[in-house]
Amino acid sequence: MAMSCKDSNKAAAAAAAAAAAMDGKYVRYTPEQVEALERLYHDCPKPSSMRRQQLIRECPILSNIEPKQIKVWFQNRRCREKQRKEASRLQGVNRKLTAMNRLLMEENDRLQKQVSQLVYENGYFRQNNPSNALPTKDTSCESVVTSGQKHHLTPQHPPRDASPAGLLSIAEETLAEFLSKATGTAVEWVQMPGMKPGPDSIGIVAISHGCSGVAARACGLVGLEPSRVAEILKDRPSWFRDCRAVDVLNVLPTANGGTIELLYMQLYAPTTLAPGRDFWLLRYTSVMDDGSMVVCERSLSNTQNGPSMPAVPNFVRAEMLPSGYLIRPCDGGGSIIHIVDHLNFEAWSVPEVLRPLYESSTMLAQKITMAALRQLRQIAQDNSQSSVTNWGRRPAALRALSHRLSRGFNEALNGFNDEGWSLLGNDGMDDITILVNSNPDKLITLNTPFTNGYNSISNSVLCAKASMLLQNVPPAILLRFLREHRSEWADTSIDAYSAAAIKIGPRVGNFGGQVILPLAQTFEHEEASVVQSPEDAMMPRDVLLLQLCSGMDENTVGTCAELIFAPIDASFTDDVPLLPSGFRIIPLDSCKETGSPNRTLDLASALEAGTAGAKSLNGVSMTGGATRSVMTIAFQFGFESHMQENVASIARQYVRSIISSVQRVALALSPSHVGPHGSGLRSSLGNPEAHTLARWICQSYRNYMGVELLKCSGGGGHESILKAMWHHSDAILCCSVKALPVFTFANQAGVDMLETTLVALQDIPLEKIFDDNGRKNLCSEFPQIMNQGFASLQGGICLSSMGRPISYERAVAWKVLNEEDDAHCICFMFVNWSFV
Repeated sequence: MAMSCKDSNKAAAAAAAAAAAMDGKYVRYTPEQVEALERLYHDCPKPSSMRRQQLIRECPILSNIEPKQIKVWFQNRRCREKQRKEASRLQGVNRKLTAMNRLLMEENDRLQKQVSQLVYENGYFRQNNPSNALPTKDTSCESVVTSGQKHHLTPQHPPRDASPAGLLSIAEETLAEFLSKATGTAVEWVQMPGMKPGPDSIGIVAISHGCSGVAARACGLVGLEPSRVAEILKDRPSWFRDCRAVDVLNVLPTANGGTIELLYMQLYAPTTLAPGRDFWLLRYTSVMDDGSMVVCERSLSNTQNGPSMPAVPNFVRAEMLPSGYLIRPCDGGGSIIHIVDHLNFEAWSVPEVLRPLYESSTMLAQKITMAALRQLRQIAQDNSQSSVTNWGRRPAALRALSHRLSRGFNEALNGFNDEGWSLLGNDGMDDITILVNSNPDKLITLNTPFTNGYNSISNSVLCAKASMLLQNVPPAILLRFLREHRSEWADTSIDAYSAAAIKIGPRVGNFGGQVILPLAQTFEHEEASVVQSPEDAMMPRDVLLLQLCSGMDENTVGTCAELIFAPIDASFTDDVPLLPSGFRIIPLDSCKETGSPNRTLDLASALEAGTAGAKSLNGVSMTGGATRSVMTIAFQFGFESHMQENVASIARQYVRSIISSVQRVALALSPSHVGPHGSGLRSSLGNPEAHTLARWICQSYRNYMGVELLKCSGGGGHESILKAMWHHSDAILCCSVKALPVFTFANQAGVDMLETTLVALQDIPLEKIFDDNGRKNLCSEFPQIMNQGFASLQGGICLSSMGRPISYERAVAWKVLNEEDDAHCICFMFVNWSFV
């Protein structure tokens, strides 16, 4: 058959390309050849030599091209792909920086208005005050719209009914007041402590000073369209974990295309010492002339500003002053968002010690305002990742799981009647509150039999809860200790019958030798993990603990620390009920407002400040000065209803033992600067063996090194030697002389370095604290220590019991001899150690 003209042209082009390749000239590929190469590139961007040869055999159209030239084509193709991705990335960064620049310019304009307003007020006060003294009246709570006209945040207007016209009047007024807070000078904003604005930060966050109630403001960039942003933020229970429910009772459309909604919202109480809060709200959603979307809200408290709603039992009616979201489309995609939260939580209804939680703008910003921004950024990140790989949806699933744990813990903590909880009489002591729930929705079935054949099936749930005040213990350190050392607080004395009666709950004590299997960390630095019991535990290995740990970031001001866990089994599904238990630690003193009334939002200084100026104690930021915190404990137990009295007695006893253990651990973890007579020193002073050991340590050091370890070791009583060793600046630790050495004693610096207590110290093997290089040095030096009696180790890195890296300048090890000159232990001294 004669070759067609088209086929002859293709053959000629292929022959020409092959001839050019032979001559080392540029090869022009035909469209068919490029298409074949592109198909392979999408399947395998970097094919091997064998794969390229296979391609030539499978595609006759490429048979006249040298394998070397095909290799060059793939190299060029990868280079073009890399350049395209880099160009796309730079365009995205440029759009982000342009939007951030616009945001900062608007913030600068707002600050200029605030300065002008303050200058005007200052001149007015000076003219009307002969003594040139500023009046003491605080006017910062007044609302100033951008035109310069003033009106109070709660304007005085005639009574209005619940007609659409009356509600629209309230909505328009709410919109004007919200915009004056978001972009104007209605509230005096000061920079949020610890925030560092910038393109990669969460945004620009500010808190109020001197206004009625507490207020927080944030603005930032999110990679979502305005309509999607509004949809997410209006679904408050999905991102605000303290929000129990938002019920939309009525929806009214407006003539300008907006909507007015009447809402009823309930918030959980964070502790057992306070009731929950509820709100009766009007929400107005509209689109402005420039295309921006606005969602604003305010409370409807009486007939002066709309319909009222009767009080609800177990809740205190709080007030939301004009708040909301201003969402503007951003060039190139995404949105610029301004968030304002302005609330009055009615702090009078809680004990005085807890009022900082309800009177702190910092706490409001942490829990609500910043949480909203984080949720938006999380969803934007999930969307961008899911378009590349299926693993992109994994963080969203883990976030939903952590949300279930947090919500279940809040439900147990609050114990509302409409969820089926009822109060059980106490035993005459008011420290533990017992609630019982027989709601069928809370039925939990773990299809795993105990060792005695008893199936873990329950039809009722019991919750034992309590709150306690802690002094002088950093919440982050205490939380990490509770996470790592369950054997320090979980009671393992409950027998098999009690474990069968209480179904899994207290048997967390069996996880003292736990294996923590990390799942992931969310955007808020929450850690989701699965805790597995040891082989020798009574609980089957198919029963696990799903665990959520948050608030371990020590440098975040006012952050709540939580350790929440729930028993699951190997057949765990998304719809199975969870029984979360755990701890919540809320700092109190760091919530107190200390901002200066003359302080403004200095963005430039915030970008340069960093964290170098923050003083720290053992890695814990002391800028917040948190010395008091409230811990709330809640444990849930599944049981069979006919065993209620027995289970209540066991649960009450168990939670009291946990409280006692936590108090002991908190006292041991208190920083050494709280006083010269810490709990560890007190216990050591009362132990004669500790005095003897201190004397042996000093004598052995003097014998091997030829110098005194302590200034008082050459003289003075045994008590003075132990005190001097306890307060020595370097970490001194003793370990046993065994095949697997474990620590037996440490001074205060050693306890702080390992982030443990004197009791838990005895569970830490020597080799666990060293990295690979340190273990190699230890193996080589240990025989020298035993033969010669001492050794000097080079500086390096070791690890605390919490897994934090610690650098030390050098370490000295020597053999401690007893009265018979036998080796009693090995002593290590880490010089100039610090957390990395």
